[in-house]
Amino acid sequence: MSHFHGTLRHDESLALHTSWRIGGPASSYYEPRDIDDLAAFLGQLPDEEPVFWLGLGSNLLVRDGGVKGTVISTFRALSGLERVGESSVRAEAGVACPQVARFCSQLGLCGVEFLAGIPGTMGGALAMNAGAFDGETWAYVERVETVNRQGELHVRQAADYQVGYRSVKGPEGEWFVAAVLSLAPGDSAAVSGRIRELLDKRKATQPLNQPSCGSVFRNPPGDFAARLIEAAGLKGLRVGGACVSEKHANFIVNLGEASAADVEELIRRVMDEVETQHGVTLVPEVRVVGEALNGATDG
Repeated sequence: MSHFHGTLRHDESLALHTSWRIGGPASSYYEPRDIDDLAAFLGQLPDEEPVFWLGLGSNLLVRDGGVKGTVISTFRALSGLERVGESSVRAEAGVACPQVARFCSQLGLCGVEFLAGIPGTMGGALAMNAGAFDGETWAYVERVETVNRQGELHVRQAADYQVGYRSVKGPEGEWFVAAVLSLAPGDSAAVSGRIRELLDKRKATQPLNQPSCGSVFRNPPGDFAARLIEAAGLKGLRVGGACVSEKHANFIVNLGEASAADVEELIRRVMDEVETQHGVTLVPEVRVVGEALNGATDG
């Protein structure tokens, strides 16, 4: 592995790399130096080796038995962020969404202020069309750069993807490594003010002082998951060290000693109760990966 420039570790605790502060170890954990190094690393992996992607570790539940395979961390690694046109910005997959929002604000470019309220990276935002405060990522995507399992790099246009609410479908077997966002010129001070306004709103309504994954469930059509959960009387519901937040019902927080099994069971209980009381099937937004301690997997 000496010809690779990144960092490879084994049995790396993923609790150190997830926003819930939960998760068993990864068999292998790789931090590439840049996109070219990532492509070279992917190209030499055995075909049968499972690959998992990790940004800031938000919107992710790693089971207590950990991940049997290779976890590739993009945060800090794929960190390029630059202006590439009069009103376009290129952001690599490991750049935190709030950093993209601030960068565009400094350039006097507007549209993606909502990214300041997303606690993840651009890679994750692209993969799920992340949104907040009535904004969605793919509304501003001009083109993307991807890599496949063979380490081949591609440039794709936004039109190559089918995009919906928290849903993105495109060429099979490719992962996002960067995107070019097309924005509109605006007043830098006004854009900065809007970002501050959104961050103040987030601070007032979300439990930012406790480990969480962000929103756990998608909003059902015409309604809000948080409203349904709160109306079902589930704020404060606990399983072990996991608790439905008293501040925002669509957040599950780690009170300090929660296991992934606690969180997963609490998700199931919330879904069951909302279905019973409201007849609505909540769809988890959080991705569950890895193996439980009893050997069960996410399928």
